[in-house]
Amino acid sequence: MDEKNQIVTIDNQVNSINYSIEDIKKMIYTIRGKQVMLDSEVAMLYHYPTKRINETVKRNKERFPENFCFLLTEEEVENLRSQFVTSSLESLRSQFATLKIKGRGQHRKYLPYAFTEQGIAMLSGLLRNSIAIQVSINIMNAFVEMRKFLSTNGHVFERLTNVEYQLLEHGKELSKHEKQFERVFDELQRNKKEEFNQKIFFEGQIYDAYSLIVDIIKTAENKILIIDNYIDDSILKMISKKNKNVDVIIVTSQNNNLIKLDIHKFNKQYPTLKVIRTNKFHDRFIVIDNQKLYHIGASLKDLGKKCFAISQIKDEEYVKEISQSC
Repeated sequence: MDEKNQIVTIDNQVNSINYSIEDIKKMIYTIRGKQVMLDSEVAMLYHYPTKRINETVKRNKERFPENFCFLLTEEEVENLRSQFVTSSLESLRSQFATLKIKGRGQHRKYLPYAFTEQGIAMLSGLLRNSIAIQVSINIMNAFVEMRKFLSTNGHVFERLTNVEYQLLEHGKELSKHEKQFERVFDELQRNKKEEFNQKIFFEGQIYDAYSLIVDIIKTAENKILIIDNYIDDSILKMISKKNKNVDVIIVTSQNNNLIKLDIHKFNKQYPTLKVIRTNKFHDRFIVIDNQKLYHIGASLKDLGKKCFAISQIKDEEYVKEISQSC
């Protein structure tokens, strides 16, 4: 094994800590106009010492151009420290322009590296411990979600950041304005789902298609109607993301193998799901609260496997007819 191209693995007996996509999103910052993660947090996720991560970069410089990985300047490090004033706004800042170096990195001897999404993908190919694959998947998914979030709300965050800087420049305590910021951020979180008329997904866009269906499901306040002859138990994972007290009706073919035991177990934790078996439908539809109708060009179990489209049908008469037909 070439030591210059491989990182020394840590003890495989290390206790694995599972970080969710939401946890990882809080570790993504915007520096030099790029979304990045700091070396210490990348090392934490992969269960490697920060020193080993940085040694790998130095040994494989040709694999890490500046758009993959770059060393922060002293000014950038100072900005990371000084711009973070109060912990209650950490989630907002970490998702846009106001940044923070974690406590464990405040007294580092060397300047930290920042990794872009491409840099982390390159790094993951050099890592050899057993958790690297799943961690890499979670990190990539977190970057995807952050891009969607910022593309929808970036202009709002820019305005919030400018207001924050003005407060700091005038010597005002940011804590007086925390609740207002938090209310705005919470509202953005609740309404961050982008309205659309039609989206086309190409082969391989499995996560993006899955994510959009979940986003649609999360908009329901009372009822979700899903019509799909070929769904399997993977649909249960999708509808488990629904809001509490939202009823779900699945209309599928009489030969569908969705079993009663799975439905019973689901209802124990996420009530209430009802399955209707009929052969009168050919296409696939999702109806939200008897108000929004979506036509799905592929079965929900096959999202992203081939090119397909998801379209919103806004004709109220069609929405009514589909809803009442079940």
